[in-house]
Amino acid sequence: MDSALVVGGTRFIGRHLVSELLDHDYRVTTFNRGNHDDPFADDDRVDRVEGDRTDQKALLTAKREVEPDVVFDNVAYKPREVESATEIFADVDAYVYISSGAAYAGDDVPKREGETELESCSAEEATDDSMETYGARKAAGDRVVFEAADRGVNAMSVRPPIVYGPHDYTERLAYWVDRVAEYDDVVVPGDGTNLWQRVYVEDVARGMRLVAENGTPGEAYNVGDQNAVTLDRMVDLIADAVGRDPERSYTSPRELSIVDLDPSDFPLYRGYPHLLDTSKIADLGYESTPLDEAMQRTVDSHLENGLTGEDEGPSREDEERLLDVLGTI
Repeated sequence: MDSALVVGGTRFIGRHLVSELLDHDYRVTTFNRGNHDDPFADDDRVDRVEGDRTDQKALLTAKREVEPDVVFDNVAYKPREVESATEIFADVDAYVYISSGAAYAGDDVPKREGETELESCSAEEATDDSMETYGARKAAGDRVVFEAADRGVNAMSVRPPIVYGPHDYTERLAYWVDRVAEYDDVVVPGDGTNLWQRVYVEDVARGMRLVAENGTPGEAYNVGDQNAVTLDRMVDLIADAVGRDPERSYTSPRELSIVDLDPSDFPLYRGYPHLLDTSKIADLGYESTPLDEAMQRTVDSHLENGLTGEDEGPSREDEERLLDVLGTI
């Protein structure tokens, strides 16, 4: 494989994917609407085709102009978009759809490809835009990939859990970086042992490339940190990266309710464990970045860019009101 078309390619996962492909000597073209700054605008190794991925004619034009060996579909959020792409790119060497760990419906720990049940998706959900149907829509996209493979399309999917790293515009992790870096007491929902697996963004990009090069059509591959950590351990890693060790106030749902908060108000909190088995992609040569390295790069980037995640969790004023109350109990 020599030529890659990256649908997306400017913001987060796609941005790191482009870098990964360049590091492995691919000729790369991005396909996007141009609504965001292009980090590769001055890089003569990266071409760009402008267009809306929901427009079939624009996708077909991109295919004809680029004639890619492999297509990475980063921004397909509805099953009909995956249907169009697998039809248009039916003859490429590999079509890789980025799905999500949210596609899983069951409570298995860990969740395994081909074993754990996927979310169902109604016709109404398939055209929805809300986060409530995100997992269902991603699961429906997976099923489209499997059906396309049955028709002979070299289509595969990659399922990451929560993704973190430099250029993460969601700022979910940035909330915790800000709390550890700026305050002497960090409010932690529950006892800190809740487990919601995450994955470093550069590892997602590596996993996507490995699936394109070595994956089996019609298969899905989980990609995640191979050493999943609790929320408390994540705060440890941030503290090590920042060089601070603030106090932690572990809080029960009852205590949080005093100031009208709930554990789910905190980013990266999940009541029931969410863990993906990564042994299948490991068979393709995948290894995740050591956690201390991944977190150091992430923290440095968030601090350099002034990200605070202030809109992703409780306000500091509410947290301080809670700390004042707890201090009197």
